[in-house]
Amino acid sequence: MARFYDVHPEDPQPRAIAQIVDLVRSGGLIAYPTDSCYALGAQLGNKDALDRIRTIRHLDSKHHFTLVCKDFAQLGQFVQVDNDVFRSIKAVTPGSYTFILPATKEVPRRLLHPKKKTVGVRIPDNKVVQALLAELGEPLLSSTLLLPDQEQPLTQGWEIKERLDHEVDGVVDSGDCGAEPTTVIDFSSGVAEIVRRGMGDPSRFE
Repeated sequence: MARFYDVHPEDPQPRAIAQIVDLVRSGGLIAYPTDSCYALGAQLGNKDALDRIRTIRHLDSKHHFTLVCKDFAQLGQFVQVDNDVFRSIKAVTPGSYTFILPATKEVPRRLLHPKKKTVGVRIPDNKVVQALLAELGEPLLSSTLLLPDQEQPLTQGWEIKERLDHEVDGVVDSGDCGAEPTTVIDFSSGVAEIVRRGMGDPSRFE
């Protein structure tokens, strides 16, 4: 059974944050709220959790996983960003956007798109996620919590606990969570390409 964590959305309890991060560090897979919708999250090098995410979401090898980062300093360790792209990303970050960029050697090969050698990155505008990332000290390997039989992501912590009680190790609930995934912008060619229109306003990339 998954552990259930009730976390204050504006002032996350340090004890709860520490417990969630301990679970992640010990190999756990969590469902957690972001500034767009719920996501599945695990430690970066956790191959078992990666396989579990693929199973839960029925994903193929071409799926872009996302590294959820605390800030630009962390993001810059894992993707290659030139000055023009940096300025474009900086203007909308933190926010509900995922950016696909060429990965650095810091990213495990199993996370990369098999042909493009790219990975998704984002910096969310959410205090609970920021607290988790600060405690963890590295990005969270993440994927939108969109189940194969659903058109929209699940938005309620209790509902996720019911649906995925034996498939995840922890569910983080901090009240209302959006029902729309991030807007995805592919910068891997150096030019912005809108891959998915979601929570973030895509107009500045058109």
